[in-house]
Amino acid sequence: MTRAELDKDPRDVAAMFDTIAGRYDLLNSVLSLGRERHWRRAVVNAVDAYSGELVLDLAAGTGTSSESFARRGARVIACDFSLGMLRVGALRRGGASRRGVTVVAGDALNLPFADETFDAVTVSFGLRNVNDVDRALAELLRVTRVGGRLVICEFSHLPVRPLDRLLGRGMEIGLPLVARGFSDNPDAYAYLSESIAAWPDQPTLAGRLQEVGWSRVAWRNLTFGVVALHRAHRER
Repeated sequence: MTRAELDKDPRDVAAMFDTIAGRYDLLNSVLSLGRERHWRRAVVNAVDAYSGELVLDLAAGTGTSSESFARRGARVIACDFSLGMLRVGALRRGGASRRGVTVVAGDALNLPFADETFDAVTVSFGLRNVNDVDRALAELLRVTRVGGRLVICEFSHLPVRPLDRLLGRGMEIGLPLVARGFSDNPDAYAYLSESIAAWPDQPTLAGRLQEVGWSRVAWRNLTFGVVALHRAHRER
């Protein structure tokens, strides 16, 4: 299924993630050659949550990322639109939420939280899967308290365009091939490579963050720009 086909009905995206939930974390580690752990550590350090803070981890998947914030003493809401992902995470934790982590099913375009609820909001490798990125960024702003912060970790683009196109072509061919050995739905990884190729570059995403109202927007590249870490604050 192509990105264009999935965009016609966002529910299909959730269903797709349901089918790959069981081995999603393992396959992410394999496909990133182990770099995923480094990227997620960078997110935890950038969010810099501490005891007493409330963090929204959007597109939390199985909740692996959420547990990292909880270990630093923060209270975490792990939110995802894929019930399959949330169920896999619950099973791995023995059917219960880990201490400090509460699991909530929710849509990034209509978050089930009141205004100015969270001290920090973060989303890793999930923003490009929503049907309306600007609306999702505005929703994240709405639920962040004044003075709060946002951290986005997402696949991005190499600064050297010919190399970026070469990497994109390699992912387009390689992701489904590798996925066939680990996943019951390797076609899902064709979609993922398409979504990465279509994702805006670092300056463009920074501009969109500013347009919806985020302030002090900055980014830094991880692994030469294969992934980028965007940060911003709500100042009013």
